[in-house]
Amino acid sequence: MKKRNWRNIWINVRLVLIFIGLLALYSFTLKRNESRPLRRTEVTFEEPKTRYITATAVNKLLIENKTAPRDVRVDEVDLGRLEKSIDANDMVEKSEVFVTIDGCLHARVKQKTPVARVVGEEGSFYLDNEGNAMPLSPVSAARVPLISGDLTAADSKKLGELFRMVHDDDFLKKNIIGARIMPNGSILMQNRNYEYVIEFGRTIHMRRKFDNYKAFFQKAVRDSLLDDYRNINLKFIRQVVCTR
Repeated sequence: MKKRNWRNIWINVRLVLIFIGLLALYSFTLKRNESRPLRRTEVTFEEPKTRYITATAVNKLLIENKTAPRDVRVDEVDLGRLEKSIDANDMVEKSEVFVTIDGCLHARVKQKTPVARVVGEEGSFYLDNEGNAMPLSPVSAARVPLISGDLTAADSKKLGELFRMVHDDDFLKKNIIGARIMPNGSILMQNRNYEYVIEFGRTIHMRRKFDNYKAFFQKAVRDSLLDDYRNINLKFIRQVVCTR
C-alpha cells in the first residue's frame, strides 16, 4: 500500500482554497461594481473633422432621460438597447457602447458619410456613401457636389457609388461640384473652374470614365486647351469626345 504524500495533498487543497477565495472576491467586486452609479459619460467620433451630430445629443441618448450619469446604475445599463437607440439617429452609421472599469459609459460613434446633396422643389437632403437619403444636419454642412434634375431616373445605390468615387478621389473632389440627372438617367456634371459640361452618361463603367477624364484633363492642361471646350463626352469608354 502506497504511503500518501500529505504535503502534496495539502498544497493542492491550498490551491483550491485560494482559487475559491479569488473567485468569491471577483464575484463580490463584480457585484459591487455593477450596483454602483456611473461616474460619467464619454463620446468619441471615428471621424472628428466634421460633426453632423453633437456629443451632447449622443450623451442624452446614453443617459435615457436621466438628469445625470450618477442617476444610472451600472447594472441598469442595457448596452445593446443604447447602441440601437444611437444607431437609429439619421446621422449615425454605427455605434459601439461599453462601460469601462472606472464607471465611464463610453460611446464610440461612426457618422454617416454624405457624398452629395440633392436640391429640388421638394426640399434638400444628402446622399450618403451607400446611396441612402440623409437629412441635412443642424450642426454643420458638408461640402459635397449638388445634384438636381430627375432623381427617379437614376438608381440611388449607383448614385451613392458614383459620388463615393468623387468623394474618395482628391482630384475629382476638388473639381466636380455638381450634377444634373436627365429624364433618361444620363448625368451631366459641372467642373469647378471651367465652364464646359461633362457628359458622363449613365451610371455604368464609372471608374473607367473617371480615369479617362483625369487622363484627358492632364493632357489638356499641358496643351492649354481646357478653356476652348464647351462639352466633354465620357460616354464612350475607349475615348473622350470634346466639342469646342
